[in-house]
Amino acid sequence: MKRRRLPKAAGSSSVRRKPEGPSAIPPERRGEARDGPSVPVRTLLESGPAPLHLKLAAGRGGLEHQITLARVQRPGLALTGYTDYIRYGRVQIMGGSELSFLGGLPPARRAAAIARLTRCRISCFVVTKGQRPPAELLAEAEARGIPVLVTPAESTPFIKALSAFLEEGLALRLHLHSVLLDVFGLGVLIVGESGIGKSECALDLIDRGHRLIADDVAEIKRIGDTLIGASPDLTRYHMELRGLGVLNIKDLYGVSSVRMSQRVELVVSLERWEAGQEYDRLGLRDERFTILGIELPLVRMPVAPGRNIAILVEVASRNRLLKDRGYDAARRFAERVDEMIEADPEAPPARRLAAARARRTRSGRRR
Repeated sequence: MKRRRLPKAAGSSSVRRKPEGPSAIPPERRGEARDGPSVPVRTLLESGPAPLHLKLAAGRGGLEHQITLARVQRPGLALTGYTDYIRYGRVQIMGGSELSFLGGLPPARRAAAIARLTRCRISCFVVTKGQRPPAELLAEAEARGIPVLVTPAESTPFIKALSAFLEEGLALRLHLHSVLLDVFGLGVLIVGESGIGKSECALDLIDRGHRLIADDVAEIKRIGDTLIGASPDLTRYHMELRGLGVLNIKDLYGVSSVRMSQRVELVVSLERWEAGQEYDRLGLRDERFTILGIELPLVRMPVAPGRNIAILVEVASRNRLLKDRGYDAARRFAERVDEMIEADPEAPPARRLAAARARRTRSGRRR
């Protein structure tokens, strides 16, 4: 019987051929806005973290400009006339070196340099160290609708705080029908069809001392190469169980039974037991579950009467932690079987069959 394939989570990546010609140039290199998450300059001004201390100096008409990249840009080279690498969607930082350069230019050259820079598509400027922006910059920005923001913070700490804020705001996100728990410090995402027992398994794990992050729907975001899972605000700390209704886990088990967010590191798929279905008996299959372009280890867990799924998920988490530390019990066992077969040519057929099966599984894993 053919193995059922898990559908990829929404937002997972697929392989595509790279375009050729002008379309191969990234949108931000062409001065166009990228598809994907964005943060309006207005949000940066009004809802940014306290360390930014931003105030508007000019260009109120451009507050709806979008920021699409977390990395900032310093336009020092562009002020000398080379503007090819100015990116729309990036915050332009005007620090001490940029303003010192402009201050050393004759008024006519300073006005020409600023006019040339502001003709590019720019999301916004931020002037650091509480410095007064040049009058020419304020005039051009007001005329072209480019926000100019001022902060008293030094450039380096400001860039760190701004990048962290933008990485959070620009992270790719999806909502996945699943349960997310902290099991021995490992973020375990439990997936499966509705009614298979995900919440019941989670409740059993919470009763054993593990912590709930999200039930029914997990909000997952990608920051760099890491997936962070959390619960939507409405359902945070809550769990819905058929026959019991909605429960507040924090009230029932205390604050130590819940957690706000957790890195997602393992996916456990609960599947109904089917007679004739081939299941992994050795633990050598290396299956993956893709979320937002990141592959996670996948464990398929058959659900049948008499199986304590919570304990199995707990053991799977312990086993994953051991693998992350370099110890793979199944692989070690298979290697020992191979060594015994090689050392004993007259081994029983059953032992030879087990060794051959282990070798086939390992070769399939490598492919």
